Amino acid sequence: MEQRQARTPLRRLRIPPWAEQEPSWRDASPALIRAATQRAAARPSGGWFVLAGSREVRGDRAYGRVVAGREVVAWRDSTGALHAGPGACPHLGAALCDAPVHDDALVCRWHGMPLGPGGRPGWATFPTFDDGVLAWVRLDSTLPDGEQPTERPFLGPRPPEAGAFDAVATVIGRCEPTDVLANRLDPWHGAWFHPYSFATLRVLSAPRADCPPAEDRFLVEVAFKVAGPFGVPVHAEFSCPDPRTVTMEIVDGEGTGSVVETHATPLRPGSDGAARTAVIEAVVAYSERPGFAHTKKVAAALRPLVASTAKRLWRDDIAYAERRYALRADR
Repeated sequence: MEQRQARTPLRRLRIPPWAEQEPSWRDASPALIRAATQRAAARPSGGWFVLAGSREVRGDRAYGRVVAGREVVAWRDSTGALHAGPGACPHLGAALCDAPVHDDALVCRWHGMPLGPGGRPGWATFPTFDDGVLAWVRLDSTLPDGEQPTERPFLGPRPPEAGAFDAVATVIGRCEPTDVLANRLDPWHGAWFHPYSFATLRVLSAPRADCPPAEDRFLVEVAFKVAGPFGVPVHAEFSCPDPRTVTMEIVDGEGTGSVVETHATPLRPGSDGAARTAVIEAVVAYSERPGFAHTKKVAAALRPLVASTAKRLWRDDIAYAERRYALRADR
């Protein structure tokens, strides 16, 4: 038995019936969750927002998204470098979200105006950053008084890039970024709300309201379901590197160093006047097991499956965030 456990991360789990698991509502203090969310929202951002997954921004046509109420388009030049600018053509305001790329520049489909990395009068490009998994854009006009723009985003922990596998999924909800953070900073709901994914989840430690930044993290013991009674138990930490991101890092067990980054990018209100937020989630998996290297060979086929699993979780979690937003709006 011991030899088998050394070969595989799977463990036979003791999974109680859903209604018979240990209730978590006593520990899931609304005040504690609210304090953690407020501390995260107060962190500096440097003006950076996640725009999309890196692979979504291509070199043959523009990628468009509204970020914090502003139309943004992104594209790549012939070297693969990332660029971004306003989503409206400075000539007559045409939308650039479907503009083709020619000679490293966007070409407006209305009258053929080229808009390149250097910009032109009335159309200045935005700073960008590509971390290899996600494409970021900096919008200095969104910075609160007193906060300065930074050269790069505040990134959380990541495993070594050379041996990692990544996938990105996006879900849009009727809520604000703070509602997404509140969902992620409530790890107690995991096994109750997502019994199809988590066999068990126990919060080992939670940050105090007055904790220093270095201790502002949740430590959880969680078992991910794989098949039947088998799953993978790990220890994971939840922390917030910026005001719109929650990172879950596996710190002990199979896949140590792997992360799931949940980024909440504000869009603009919908036709109903309610806020809209894009939840852009990056799964960056890593393992020192020799067989994990083969993941790279099937990465293209595997990414849609991983993204689909992430979206399934967020089908429930976005309902949590939207409900929180609706209750706050009613009050």
